[in-house]
Amino acid sequence: MWLLASFLNIIVGTSLAGIGVIIALVAGFDDMQGVAIAAAIGFALAMPVTWGVMRQITARGAAQRN
Repeated sequence: MWLLASFLNIIVGTSLAGIGVIIALVAGFDDMQGVAIAAAIGFALAMPVTWGVMRQITARGAAQRN
């Protein structure tokens, strides 16, 4: 289970960091500090999102076993 969570965290973290960078660039924060902060915030949000996805996966797995 931890292996799946680690893999999901890498994928979700990269996606959310990329979304954060795009939002920062569109909003006009095109300096290095603005882009880095946006990427860090996106990557920090990856843990709760990964946790929620893992809960959904385990809930569906338990429902299918019954």
